[in-house]
Parts: sequence; structure tokens; C-alpha cells
Amino acid sequence: MEQQSNNIPKHVAVIMDGNGRWAKKRGLPRLLGHRAGVEALERTLRAAAEMGVSVLSVYAFSTENWNRPKMEVAGLMELLQRYAKAKVPELKKSGVKVLFCGSRKGVPEEVLNVIDWSESETAACDRITLAVCFNYGGRQEIIDAISAAQQAGTVIRSEDDLRRFLYLPDLPDPDLVIRTSGELRLSNFWLWQSSYSEFYFTDTLWPDFGKEELKKALESYSGRERRYGRVEQL
Repeated sequence: MEQQSNNIPKHVAVIMDGNGRWAKKRGLPRLLGHRAGVEALERTLRAAAEMGVSVLSVYAFSTENWNRPKMEVAGLMELLQRYAKAKVPELKKSGVKVLFCGSRKGVPEEVLNVIDWSESETAACDRITLAVCFNYGGRQEIIDAISAAQQAGTVIRSEDDLRRFLYLPDLPDPDLVIRTSGELRLSNFWLWQSSYSEFYFTDTLWPDFGKEELKKALESYSGRERRYGRVEQL
């Protein structure tokens, strides 16, 4: 197992941004940019496992993405289904546990079936966890958690009370959040969980991301002192 330092983040989260711009630069349809993004995810997942990362979470489809052109949304739904059916057996052999994080509301039944199948097929895997944030929004997750707590008759008095109603309550918070394509914002990703995360921004478009870019991000992380909200006194 390849490791770049003794300070490897347990959970690396990635905002995979830049597929459309990557395609536009090459005069290609946006969907070809998304397909190239899937290849980048494969490279990055493989590298993360080699480097000793325990969880890789990716922002695959936000609640706001439903507002994209219908043809693009349909293409993304098809891409998810095709990729899962083709790759989940391979991921299982490689020890990758697949989890999905997000609301199930409004997701086509055939997509939900593939999601459930992917999770059940890889449930026993323990080399690395791939958490796919699909139909996910950080604000919506908090609203859904409060609603679920109310339905359960739970009064929220602490962070732990709310956490157990999040989509994936047992997933560790991200140690490092990476955003590609030069944008400097969270875009409604892991709002609760990233409160104390370190951030790494790169101009690299997501389809061009891979092992070397991940190595740079992990090296940047390894040189930081995490304060977990502690403010250095003047």
C-alpha cells in the first residue's frame, strides 16, 4: 500500500467540478465530459485506496442539478446505472464498499433499484468506502434530519441527537474537502459534516484529476495543524 506521509486523512471528500468546461474546451457534448469524469473517479478511488484513505466521498449529483437541461439529467441517470452495473462487481473484488448519500425523493425507481443493489453487493467490503452523494444537498439533509427526529419523537438537545438522523450517521466527518476547477465554494456539500474540515482547491478540471493531483492534496493536508474550531489568540 502506497502512503505519501504519516498523516493520511481518514475521509477525503471531493466536489467533482469542471466536467462541462472540460468538454467545452474540446468542443464535445457535456455528457462526454461527465463520462470522462467517471474515469477520473476510477483513477482517484484507486489512488486513494493505495494511499491509505478509508473513505472517499464524492459530490455526484446535487438537489439543484435537477434544474439542468432534461437531456443532460437523463444522460446522468443513464450513466449512473450503466456505470454501476458494469463496475460494481469489479469494485466488490477490490474491496470497495459503495454507499449512497442523499434523498430518495424524486429519484426514478430504476435508479433506486441500482443504488440498493450496489450497496447490498458491496456491503461486506472493507478496504475503502466510496460514498456517492447523489440527489444530495446539505441544507436538505439537515431539514430531513430534523423531520425524522420529530417523527421519531426525539427532542434534539445536542449535536449527537441530530447526527443520528443524518443520511449516513456512522460515516466519519471529512478530514479534507477537495474542490476542482478553481471554484472556491462548498455548493451545499457536507454543510454539517465539514464544520472542521481542511480545504484544498485546485484549478485542475475534474476529468484531468488523478493520482498525482490527489497526492498534492494529501501532501498539503499533511503539513497542516488541525485546530477543530480553536482560534489562535492574537
